[in-house]
Amino acid sequence: MGIPLMIQESDNQRIELLKKDLGIHKKIDIVRAGLLLLEKEAERIRKMKRWKQAAVLVAKSSRVVNKEFQPHSRIKK
Repeated sequence: MGIPLMIQESDNQRIELLKKDLGIHKKIDIVRAGLLLLEKEAERIRKMKRWKQAAVLVAKSSRVVNKEFQPHSRIKK
């Protein structure tokens, strides 16, 4: 048996509504589903931060490489 979770009545009503709408029988399954979604969102945010950091690291060299190709471009501006 786990630790009891103290929730407010309004939250309990929301959980009961979700149980009914989703056909889930236990409150803990609703909580677990919510946690899973939050964990996925947190992982997405972490990935975006890493991508931004990587982009900052390569931005300067990327600009240099792009400048090298511009004079040889067939499309003139």
